Order: sequence, then C-alpha cells, then structure tokens
Amino acid sequence: MSEIILKVTLMDIARELNITAATVSRALNDHPAIKDATKKLVKEAAQKLQYQPNKIASSLRLGKSNIIGVIIPSAEINFFGSVIHGIEKVANENNYNVLIYQTNELYEYEKRGVQTFLQSQVDGVLASISKDTINLDHYSEIKKRGVPLVLFDRAIDTLGVSAVVVDDYAGAFAATKHLIQQGCRRIAHIGGQQHVSIFNQRLKGYIDALNVFGIPVDDDLIVYGKVSIDSGRDCMNKLLALAIIPDAVFAVEDFTALGAMQSIKAANKKIPDDIAIVGFANEPFGEYMSPSLSTVNQQTVQMGEEAAKLFFESFHNRNRFDYNPRKLVLQPELICRQSSLKK
Repeated sequence: MSEIILKVTLMDIARELNITAATVSRALNDHPAIKDATKKLVKEAAQKLQYQPNKIASSLRLGKSNIIGVIIPSAEINFFGSVIHGIEKVANENNYNVLIYQTNELYEYEKRGVQTFLQSQVDGVLASISKDTINLDHYSEIKKRGVPLVLFDRAIDTLGVSAVVVDDYAGAFAATKHLIQQGCRRIAHIGGQQHVSIFNQRLKGYIDALNVFGIPVDDDLIVYGKVSIDSGRDCMNKLLALAIIPDAVFAVEDFTALGAMQSIKAANKKIPDDIAIVGFANEPFGEYMSPSLSTVNQQTVQMGEEAAKLFFESFHNRNRFDYNPRKLVLQPELICRQSSLKK
C-alpha cells in the first residue's frame, strides 16, 4: 500500500514555530513588518517541511498569476519553437512563466486550449491561429474577460488585438522575383488554405511579382495543398503532369517545398537545372538538404520577443479606455541556397 503524502500548509508551519499563520504568510512574502530573525526561522521551517506555496491562491490575492498562455498550431514545426524561444526570453526577464498548448491545427483543440488557459487564470494569451479555425468566438471570449490577447504570425485584424506578423507579401514577392532573375519564366506556386491570411498574402506576392516583370499568370501553375510534405508531393505531381512543366516553384512553406523536391527527384528532374525551388519559413532541415533549400526567414525569435513585449504593454494598459492595439510587421529575409541558384 503506497504512502499518502499530505500537502503542507501555512498552519503546519505556524504550529511548528508556535506563531500565527498570518505571521508565516508575511514572513514568506518578506513583509517589512516581520523581523529578519523570524523570516529566517519561517523559511527554514518551510524548507524542512517541504512546503509548496499555493500559486493559484496567491494569484487570486495579487490579481495576477505571472503566467502567459501560448497557443501554437504544432510543436513539430521549428518556426513555432523559435517563436516560443523569443517569448520565454522576455517572459523570464519579467519573472513570468509560460504555458504552451498545441492545437495540431484543429479548431476544437484550439477552443479547448483557450478554455484551459482561462480556467487557469493566465494573465494573457499569445496565439497563432490554427489553419482549421474560421469561427473566432473563443478568442472574442478572451477579450470579453479583459484578458490581454496578442496574435503572432497568423493574425486576424477583425479581432482588434495587438499582433506581430512578418510581411508575407514582401517575402513571397522577393522569392518570386529571385526566381525570375535566375531566368525562370514558367514559375508555379504551391499554395495553402486561402482563408488563412498569411497564405493568401503569399499568393498575392507571387502574382504581383509576375505582373511587375511582365510574366502572364497561368492558373494551371497555381495549385493548393494542406501545407505538409505529403501535400507538397501531391501538388508537385500535378504540376509535373502538365503538358509543359514549370521551370520553377515557389512553395508556400518549407515542408511543402520538401515534398515538392522529393517528387521532382523521383521524376528524374534536376534541381535547380530543370526546376528551381524556393520555400518559406527557414526550417532547419533546409540548410542540410541536397541541394540546400532556398527560403524566406521570418525573424521568428524577434517575433516571439515582440509578441511578449506587446503582451506586457497590453497588460499594463488593460484598464485604459484609450489604449489602442498595435500591429508590428517584421521584414522577411530571402535566403538563397542551391535549390534556386541557376546562375
């Protein structure tokens, strides 16, 4: 039969020292009215009895939990890991902890994550919206409760909250322009779900770059997938089945680009000689592929840092009626590697 370990309370410490629980509480919180000698005795007794403070109760008294809830679509994608790295850096500097909830790109999981964070009384929520999400009522509920909400990467302006995004349009324009400058003229685009604003902006950047350089937009060269390796393979196979195949591909993100490259190789086409390719997101694997993958760097760590800073700004101004949410737009960086360098 296993031993039952009872939780040590302030009353247990008080009985140990023959003082009041109120004195114990003040001593543990370094109240100036308590003598240093008493504080020392209380802290030693707390350590001896293995006392663990009730952080939820403390947060109720103080009106804050010092916890930020972060919702990400997938922990398997390095992009979100890098963003969290930036968030945690700023959170640690402000004596805050971070709770992470992964939605697996599913709307129902995302709703559950929001409910979990609200029940846990986090001080704020930082979120990147799932691809599956169209109904935003759960995010509106966060706002109704007066909890600061900051979006990163996948943001929706109609929510009226602070956000940090990269200029997806500019990144797509630069990627397509680069392929044109490499001599490509039949450039395909493998896109993502168009209700997701970042994927829509990347499509627009691709189309506008073609228009600026006088290259007709061919609808047959635009295919849409679900943003995955498998989807990249499937979409590329459709492009390879055309009567005249593309000489370049701008993929909506790197996992899609990876799948596309696998199909190109399986068709015995050379990269970049026959088909050049550029992805988006600068996932770590791209640098070590053969050929290495050209891509667009989204300034992920900076995105996380700025999102966390916007949370603290929102938190400190949450009771001000004149506080206006802010949107920060980071500039992307085109990284040219072997997969697109024909010249």
